[in-house]
Amino acid sequence: MATEAQTTTSISTVTPVDWAAGAIGGFVGSVLFGLIMQYVIPAPMLEMAIPAMYGIEGPALLAGWAIHQFHGVVLGLAYVALVQFGPLADPAKRIGPAIGLGIGYGVLTTAALAVLVMPIWLSTLGFPGAPPFPNVAVPGTIVSLVGHVVYAVPVALAYALVARDYTTG
Repeated sequence: MATEAQTTTSISTVTPVDWAAGAIGGFVGSVLFGLIMQYVIPAPMLEMAIPAMYGIEGPALLAGWAIHQFHGVVLGLAYVALVQFGPLADPAKRIGPAIGLGIGYGVLTTAALAVLVMPIWLSTLGFPGAPPFPNVAVPGTIVSLVGHVVYAVPVALAYALVARDYTTG
């Protein structure tokens, strides 16, 4: 009878520096995406839709920025948690593959959050500017995808830079 060794990773093995990298990467990425939201994506996304998700009537640009930054930090932490397991653990610690993972995370967050969650959330709250479900529109979804990728690559790079094993190159 063969014995199979099983390797598991616990979220408790993530260091405080790893978590900080995800949070800082998320903050930086959110600033970049926020600039896209403010200057490229047509209003009222940052000043109306984002605050409306939390019951804040707009225009409330400062609240939109604060909420957007909070989301970015939380999603940066989620990225760190996600890449701890299975086949993502080692590539996430190398710069080249991390860029690819960041692009993938940008696609994932666009599909899950901008396309699916946000229209349901805003519709449930009765926001008059809620996008249709699913939120797939050209060029809006493409610009959102670009913004989410611009957000996610700094998250992945920040994590890779602190989590990498410098003894193996």
